[in-house]
Order: sequence, then C-alpha cells, then structure tokens
Amino acid sequence: MGAPALNGPFTMPMFRDFVPRKWQPWIYVFFAFTFQFSGGLYLGTLNQMMGETTLMREDLLMCLYANLSGMAIYFPLLFRMKFRFTNKTLLIAASLGVLICNLVAPYITFLPLLWAVCFVEGICKIQGTFECMSNIQLWMTPKRDFTVFFPLLHIVILGSMQLSDILATYLMYYYHWSSMHWFMVGVMLFNLLVLYVCTRHFRIIKKFPLFGIDWLGAVIWAALLLEIAYFFDYGDWYDWWNSPVIRSLAVIIVITAIVGIWRMCTIRHPFWEPKMWTYRYLLPVFILITLVEGFLAAERVLEEVFYEEVMHYEEMVSVQLDWFAAIGVLIGCLFAYWWMHVKRFNYLRLLIVGMTGLALYLSGYYFMISSDIHVSQLYWLIVCRGFAYAVLSATFMVCLEEIMTFQHFFQALSVFNMLHMVMGGVIGSAIYTQGLSYYISDNLSRYGGNINHVSFSRAPFELGSYMETFISYIMEISLKQLYGWAAYACIFLLLLFLLYDAPIRRDLKPMPSWKSIRKEVANSFMKLTGKES
Repeated sequence: MGAPALNGPFTMPMFRDFVPRKWQPWIYVFFAFTFQFSGGLYLGTLNQMMGETTLMREDLLMCLYANLSGMAIYFPLLFRMKFRFTNKTLLIAASLGVLICNLVAPYITFLPLLWAVCFVEGICKIQGTFECMSNIQLWMTPKRDFTVFFPLLHIVILGSMQLSDILATYLMYYYHWSSMHWFMVGVMLFNLLVLYVCTRHFRIIKKFPLFGIDWLGAVIWAALLLEIAYFFDYGDWYDWWNSPVIRSLAVIIVITAIVGIWRMCTIRHPFWEPKMWTYRYLLPVFILITLVEGFLAAERVLEEVFYEEVMHYEEMVSVQLDWFAAIGVLIGCLFAYWWMHVKRFNYLRLLIVGMTGLALYLSGYYFMISSDIHVSQLYWLIVCRGFAYAVLSATFMVCLEEIMTFQHFFQALSVFNMLHMVMGGVIGSAIYTQGLSYYISDNLSRYGGNINHVSFSRAPFELGSYMETFISYIMEISLKQLYGWAAYACIFLLLLFLLYDAPIRRDLKPMPSWKSIRKEVANSFMKLTGKES
C-alpha cells in the first residue's frame, strides 16, 4: 500500500525525489521499530522506579495496561484517519505525540494524569506503526497475502517489545530509569527531521471526512477496558471482595458494559457493529487468545518471583533471558511464515504447534524450578515461550482476517487486541498472584512444623540464614505447584485442539484496494449524507 496501482513497480510517492527508492521502504521499517520501542513507562525499569518514586508495582502495571488499551481501542479509527489526513501528517502527529508523552511521563506523579498520558501514547504508537506498515505492505507482499504480512509484522511488534526491555534495562543500569524516555525523545526528533526533509503530503485516494464516528461509544468501551484492568490489577492489593472499592468498581463495570451494549444495539453507526459479533468462529478465537494470554502471564508474575525471590538475580542477569525470548520470537514468526505461506499447511495444526510450545514452556518450568540451576538451563524454555507467542499471535490474526469481511475486520481486531494485550494478561496475572498468595500461606502452615526446638538446638544456629533458606524453599514449592496447574490446563487445551483437528480454509481471500475500502466506508453513510461518495 502506498503504490497508486497494483500493477507495476512498487513506489512510495510520499517521498521526495532525492531519496533513493531502495531506501524508502526501509526508512518506514525503521520508523515502525521506533514506534514499537516506545511506551508510556518501561517495565524494564520497574524496580528502580518503585525504589525512587512513591509508585507501587500495581500503579506502574496500570500504566502499561493504559498504554495497551489506547492501542487496542484505536484500531477501528485507523482507516478513517488514513482517509482524512495525509501519511506525512499522521506520522508527524504520531511522532510528536510519542515525543511529548515520553518527555512528561517521568515527571507526573498524579496517577490518573499519568494513565491518561500512557493511554494517549498508545494511540500515537499504533497510529505511527499502522501508517508505516500499511504503506509498505505491497513491498512486503505484492499480492497482499496476510500469511506473509502478519508473520513479518509480528517480527517488528514482538521483537521490538523484547529489545525495548533490554535497552531500557541497560540504560537504567548505566544511567537512570528515565534515560529510556530521553532516548525515545531523541529518536522521535530524528523521525520528525526525516519526515520534514524527506517526505511530502500525498494522497492516493480522495479525502474523506471524519463523519459518522461513534466517539462516545469509543469512550465507553475504553472506560470499560480500563475499569476491568484496574479491577484485576488492584484486586489483590485491595483484598478483593473485602474492599468496598472493588465491590463498587464491579457494579460500575456492569453498568458501563450495559450502557455500551445498549448504545451498540440502538444507534445507526456504533463503534462496534452488532453484526461483527455474528461471524462463525469469532467467539472461539476471542476465547482462545484470552486463555493463551492468561497462560503467558506467568512471565510477568511467576518468572519474576522466581528470578527475584528464589534465584536472587539482578536486572542485568534477568535481561539476558530477553535475548532468547527475541530469538524465539524470530524463529516463531519465520516458522509461521513457512507453514502458512510456503507450505500452505492447515492453520489449526499450526495453532497446535504453538500450543505445544506453550505447554513445553510451562511444564519445563515445573520440572526445572530449583535454586540449584544455572541461568543457562532456562534459555531453551524462554525460546519456547517466544516461539509459542509469535506463532499463536500471527496465526490467530490470520484466522481472524479469514473469517471476517474487511468491513468488520478492524472492529474485531480492536476487540481481539483488548483481549490479547490487556484483559487476558491482567486476568491471568490476577489468577497467578492469588494462587501464589494461597500456596505460600498453605505451604508455610504445612512445612512450618519443621521449625522446632530440635532445629534451634543446633549450635551455632544462624536464624537469619535458616529463615532465608526456608522462605526460599516455600517460594520454590509454591511456584512449582502453580506451574504444574498451568501446565495441566495448557495440556488439556492442547488435547482439545488435537481432538478438533479439522481443516480451515487455506486459500486466502483477496484484500480489497484502498479505493474500494474508501468507497465501502463512504457508501455506509449514504443515508446520513443523502448522496453516494
């Protein structure tokens, strides 16, 4: 996309003539990586931020969920913005948005404002990434084949996610946790310089006004997503139903959902159309991606507890594992490309391969957890996690595109990413956190009987060393139990996939051109405007 015609050589008319044609798509690939590197706050610096500021872990995680919510909720608006503004305008606005958010985020202490900044940054992040990748899609796959596009897209998205954590951790270790924000400010300044010098305003289609967008509906669904994220993120801190805050928030969530559904079913052009929910296989895809994200939340809860409380790794040791996650992501994306595009194998069986990788990751940690292991023994497990995540993410997106018409694809993609990036992870994290709390208490009561007069009678007796070893052992046992239950659940889901090994369509339906998409959008508002665009 970015070529005025489907036939003939690929061109990017938004670039000025002095920019070499071979460089042009690679410049946009670089831009896409820089947008994906950005964030409101960076989890690689979480521990130092907690130590230097008054923010809790839940506060910082909520910043992450606000950022991801902004990305997810904005998907239905991406094409409308593309049809209204030029590519240069959108990329400059996205770069400026990321720059300003990274400039102010380290100095904001008022949490609602910080969450709002992270939410806006997420919108700018996805807008910039979409503009870059949509304009080089024909360069990546001249036939607009999503079995090529989505695996390569996930190399950018998931690879950037791992590399961003690595870079943030190194900058924090050698300088300060805010150094990553200043680094991104510098990168966005460079992007703006390139955009101002090397690009021009260009339209491949006629401008279409921002008419008929359900802005209120977007606000309602965004509020619902943030409320759910807050509920599960802070639930353990508030002690769940024992807190009036959680009970009140549960009522607010129900009311917000009812209002959103009522609005979706009663207005002419809702943010998500009711017909979007009627496609066959849509709900199974949504359920499966939520379950997968729930399993993968072990990375943010169980792995971190294991590294910090059992192994006592410093950040520079733990960050080594991110390199192997990036390797797993690269292998997974290339494998998905080979499976779906080169060999044209069955998509469901590729999901089975991904679930197998996830089951190996969870069961591997169950058998490997011990304070006696070396960090290198975890490398293959992290590769399995990255591989599984990449394969499942790319395949689910291809399946989603296959079962829907383009009219509702980006609406479904918004719901998909709400579950994929926010709800699945936050719910899974809450389950793991609650389970860890239960098993630690249970194991303390079970094994606490070993601490008796016989233990204390040994001379010399070092109480501090004894208790440290005892608590580490309790954590180890509790983590092993949770990984065991997660592995059981994942293997059960894998067996369901094996039982339901039925063919899914292999031949991709063609993706419409930009002009036909614009015409479809314009015609949907004929009754409102009184004429056809």
